[in-house]
Amino acid sequence: MTLSKHYTPGEVEQKWYRHWIEKKYFNSSPDERSPYAIVIPPPNVTGVLHMGHTLNETVQDILIRRARMSGFNACWVPGSDHASIATEARVVNMLKEKGIEKSQLSREEFLKYAYEWKEKYGGIIYNQIERLGCSVDWNRVAFTMDDSYYKAVIKVFVDLYKKGLLYRGARMINWDPSAKTALSDEEVEYKDVEGKLYYVKYLIDDGDRQEYITIATQRPETIMGDTGVCVNPEDERYQHLRGKYAIVPLVHRRVPIIFDEYVDKEFGTGVLKITPAHDINDYNIGLKHNLPVVETLNEDGTLSEAAEVYVGTDRFEARKKVAAALKAGGLLVKEENYTTRLGFSQRTNAVVEPRISTQWFVKMKELATPALQEVLEGRITIYPLDRFLATYKYWLENVKDWCISRQLWWGQRIPAWYDAAGNLFVGESVEQALADGKKSLPDEKIQKLTTKDLRQDEDVLDTWFSSWLWPMEVFKGITNPGNADIKYYYPTTVLVTGQDIIFFWVARMIMAGMHYMHKKPFTDVYFTGMVRDKQGRKMSKSLGNSPDLLDLIDKYGADGVRFGILISSPAGNDLLFDETSLEQGRNFNNKLWNALKLVKSWETKVDGSQAPSHSFAIDWFESRLNQSVIELNRLFENYKLSEALKTIYSLVWDDFCSWYLEWIKPGMDLPISKLYYDKTIFFFEKLLQILHPFMPFISEEIYHLLKERQSGDDLCISQFENPGEAVPQILHQGEFLKALITEIRNTRAKLGLQSFNVHLTGQNQEGLYDIIRKNTKATHVSFTAQPREGLISLVIGEQKVMIEPEGGVDNSAHKDELLKEIEYHRGFLVSVDKKLSNEKFIRNAKPEVIALEQKKKADAEAKIKALEESLTML
Repeated sequence: MTLSKHYTPGEVEQKWYRHWIEKKYFNSSPDERSPYAIVIPPPNVTGVLHMGHTLNETVQDILIRRARMSGFNACWVPGSDHASIATEARVVNMLKEKGIEKSQLSREEFLKYAYEWKEKYGGIIYNQIERLGCSVDWNRVAFTMDDSYYKAVIKVFVDLYKKGLLYRGARMINWDPSAKTALSDEEVEYKDVEGKLYYVKYLIDDGDRQEYITIATQRPETIMGDTGVCVNPEDERYQHLRGKYAIVPLVHRRVPIIFDEYVDKEFGTGVLKITPAHDINDYNIGLKHNLPVVETLNEDGTLSEAAEVYVGTDRFEARKKVAAALKAGGLLVKEENYTTRLGFSQRTNAVVEPRISTQWFVKMKELATPALQEVLEGRITIYPLDRFLATYKYWLENVKDWCISRQLWWGQRIPAWYDAAGNLFVGESVEQALADGKKSLPDEKIQKLTTKDLRQDEDVLDTWFSSWLWPMEVFKGITNPGNADIKYYYPTTVLVTGQDIIFFWVARMIMAGMHYMHKKPFTDVYFTGMVRDKQGRKMSKSLGNSPDLLDLIDKYGADGVRFGILISSPAGNDLLFDETSLEQGRNFNNKLWNALKLVKSWETKVDGSQAPSHSFAIDWFESRLNQSVIELNRLFENYKLSEALKTIYSLVWDDFCSWYLEWIKPGMDLPISKLYYDKTIFFFEKLLQILHPFMPFISEEIYHLLKERQSGDDLCISQFENPGEAVPQILHQGEFLKALITEIRNTRAKLGLQSFNVHLTGQNQEGLYDIIRKNTKATHVSFTAQPREGLISLVIGEQKVMIEPEGGVDNSAHKDELLKEIEYHRGFLVSVDKKLSNEKFIRNAKPEVIALEQKKKADAEAKIKALEESLTML
């Protein structure tokens, strides 16, 4: 067989993914094995996967493949989220490009277009998941608007309503003027922006006496909604205004001057304009002092008829016009630059408006308590715990009621109906709602109602109100309680997700799971970091800084992309995406490929009659492999996957390729012993096996190229065995051997040695001689009981090694090298001594840190002593 010069991933990836699917390796159904279940955080059907998804899906695939290879019944459920706000916005824009306005369509017509969008982009997303190599069970694909899932959401809504945990009421909520819908608090992102304070004069209504007070406001466009002016009751400057009224500029509304401790005497002029319709704090003050509400903004952010002036003008344009009018009227005292925090919609990036609106809310306090206890008492573990536990705890202890209604068409429509008199009927269907209403409302008019007399609520439910059921309803736990799947797979094993949705999704899934299953939805939560560009910006399509995943796979291969995204991603930490890490992944592929070509070149040189003179290389690599597997098990237990990949990378690149293969490699055209060859094939297989979860395609390909396999002997389902012993003495010898070979090579290069002998002192390690000779190009290697004077002396750890050049020694060059090395170690020793003599360091440092510094000092002193002895012997 002729192997290509470089590994070419394209055909390999298609071949093996198709093979795995045909063999149904990814399919799962309940059996006698222990389950290991993961539900994919459903990506929004609004486009394509970004690099954050790539990281998330890679981590999940690593965990699920490893579980499958560890004897678990691995089940990874794929799916997607309908993403009501984001998808509706995309569909509306798509329709505009066709010359169609949403207002021209019926609800049913619009939903037809939305489903077409879902089919197109949902397919793209699933194709990307497949190209990445994700081993999901394609028989279990779920979508949050599937018929059965839709029914589950409606069922939960009705249930919570009947339990008194869900209600409808007028509240101050967050409003997205772009999407024209309500938002929950968690869907608002706050940013510091540069704004202005406008100092405006308000006339005091005091008969013929003309007096003005000045009020500082950030939002002059809301002046027309003012219904009060407020000062602090302890502010001596304004005591004379008790019982008086002020005149609102531009609209000349007479409003009372009220007194409330809420006002900060030091901010601005110490006077606030109160606009209950457009600020939550003003709203609360207005309730307290019985102020009317004047809503001056339409749902799209333009000024309403109630504003009286600039009606229909966008709020930010109106700000300029109001400021100009105030200035022209002599009422604008000054403008001042001011940094403020503004809320932005996560979905549309529009500036959010506070708005009084009748919406549906979930009471969260009762649901939050068990969800908090599951984490605090350790039944659910968050990784990394130290970074996110406090955040989770704070949010749940201070949770507010959840606004779940959205003024959209794309989503689960709220199962509530109203009659002409405004009576409310809630049920899973209009028939059930009316029947329940008639039972609870004995009014004669209610009894005569038919379903045709009822009008359904126009709003849909918040996307998160469907996705909080995800770990349950993908197994039909709500629509078919107690079925075989939900009993077997629930609770799932681990949730892998981004830290930015700890409130939106993670906490709420725990709440729903505890309420409906009386069990946690997962045992572990692993938070990946945010993927950012080189400038530190979060990757997004709007910024245009997120590369196309399929382009990257075409360029670097799926394994290269998986390697690159994970190698720089410690748990929970943000990572700066750099394509050079993907190049490193591609180079690693080629390193493995070259190792395969080398080993395959020995296939025809195997000599069964040749017994190796020693087996140290085999013994050492076996211990090194066992040591790494033990370390990998520990890292996986703590979800330190980036560190695990680095461990494998070092084991393969350095220990296997750079050392082991070089140590056992036969000379040109010489045979290789069968023991060496068979062990090398065995080691290579084990390396491919531990690498497979991370880089599944190249590992499966090389596994099958190493030797002929029987049908069904696929790496994808090969089972891990318990690691053997990692012998400390052999590992220590291996490190000594690597250091010795490196030091001899460096010395040979520095001094220009052509031919030389090597003499080892201390312990006779005859089993290493052939390796040393072959890998340093020494003429002869031997043991000497006593160091010999006049030779080049090297210190490896605590052992001396003598180099005897054939043709004599130029001691002057070696003396210079020794003096430089002594000087370096003395300088290092001074820095360590300085640290250990620092009382502040000794007082504050952990004992293990101090112990490490003390060891550094002892090592440096021993090294200096050995070097000085070598210098003396020259």
